[in-house]
Amino acid sequence: MSEPTVRPPFDPELTGFLDAVASRGAFTLTEDMLPGMRQLDVTEDVLDARLRERGLERSSVTVPGHRGDPITLAVIRRTGRTGPTTAVYTIHGGGMAFGHHLGNLESYDGWLLDHDVVLVSVDYRLAPEHPDPYPVEDCYAGLVWVAEHADELGVDPARIVIAGQSAGAGLAAGTALLARDRRGPSLAAQILVSPMLDDRDATVSAAQIDGVGIADRQMTRFGWQAYLGPRRGTDDVSVYAAPARATDLSGLPATYLDCGSAEVFRDETVAYASALWAAGVDAELHVWPGAFHGFTSMVPQATVSKRATAALADWTRRLLGEPEPVARRT
Repeated sequence: MSEPTVRPPFDPELTGFLDAVASRGAFTLTEDMLPGMRQLDVTEDVLDARLRERGLERSSVTVPGHRGDPITLAVIRRTGRTGPTTAVYTIHGGGMAFGHHLGNLESYDGWLLDHDVVLVSVDYRLAPEHPDPYPVEDCYAGLVWVAEHADELGVDPARIVIAGQSAGAGLAAGTALLARDRRGPSLAAQILVSPMLDDRDATVSAAQIDGVGIADRQMTRFGWQAYLGPRRGTDDVSVYAAPARATDLSGLPATYLDCGSAEVFRDETVAYASALWAAGVDAELHVWPGAFHGFTSMVPQATVSKRATAALADWTRRLLGEPEPVARRT
């Protein structure tokens, strides 16, 4: 008889949210659900109105993606900003199979308003219709375009930060490896929040977070299967698709990583941080006790969420300097 699975407890302030999710019944992700999960929860007109209320504006540009096919980049910046600044190149999550490049933009308000960055969000193509290498190659192609068109974007090409959460963080890590190996754009830093890095489904945290929490083992398997098909878990997977497989992480930029102690990606995040340190890379890792996947956006008022948000803000200040009051900007 097998031993029951033990796992770290969830933070008490987060359990109410999890109980509410569990009360809806078991969730099993299927391909039929993907069209709905790829939609914004508001119209783009409403989104733009909300941006304007916060002193921001959005434009879109079509650029060559993988194999030259067109993809879209959304460019968000403070209204009326001038002069070269940092670019934050962001990649949305969703298991490589769902999500939207205009979703969750509010989480970047601190960067946009306090540090006056130009935010660029890439609309990479999604699996299973566009499996590996389309998503990561689209992300890399968009990054190259940003670096090559830095002047027109108002971006300093030496100050490009790549950022992502969940699958977006895994794609960010793969894109950073491509940039290094192809001698492409030089990255100032990478931000990997709860990164989805390992297709092999062999970690302790994957076994612990199976049928509980948010983004559990079943959802992770679904995403990797959509992305890699029958190659999932075999030797025929590149380090750009699954960066946990990389044996050489030297030459990568300063990296911020965080995850929850009670989430499926915990162990691969910790292992990736350790591999970065072994390669001599400047890396900062936070493992938030009792936190599940996506806790900062789902329960932002919890103490642990506030601590995680503050830690990233502190790292950002050390990377970019103290925020400048808006009134002092030109």
